[in-house]
Amino acid sequence: MQVRTTNGKFRIVPFLKGILGAAVGGVVGYYAFRWVYSQGFYAMVIPGAALGYGFGLLSRDRSTVYGIVCAILAVGLGLFTEWKFFPFIKDDRFNYLITHIHEIVPVHLIMIALGGLCGYWFGIGHTTVPSRR
Repeated sequence: MQVRTTNGKFRIVPFLKGILGAAVGGVVGYYAFRWVYSQGFYAMVIPGAALGYGFGLLSRDRSTVYGIVCAILAVGLGLFTEWKFFPFIKDDRFNYLITHIHEIVPVHLIMIALGGLCGYWFGIGHTTVPSRR
């Protein structure tokens, strides 16, 4: 499968750099959410947005496929974060949360989805405009 980037072909090194950036961004986003939550605020958008930002920052390529991958990873990270901070009382296993996702508070689901949208937006990457001299 060919992934179309700014130069028209898939390059493995920028993709791997992007994955590394997504991992770092996801960890930073998770701990940023933890800190914000300890201050009394709910900002579930942060983990997914940070993941996408890290991917886009390090990949230095622009691709819709990158954005889709980041959106999926961002929603997954949002669900993981939801599970760590708000596990179900009846059963605190992650797979129980996944199978009972419809029971999660609607505003939490909206924030997770917004995190996925931000992950997509930042994950597609942005090319810089060359300066004129």
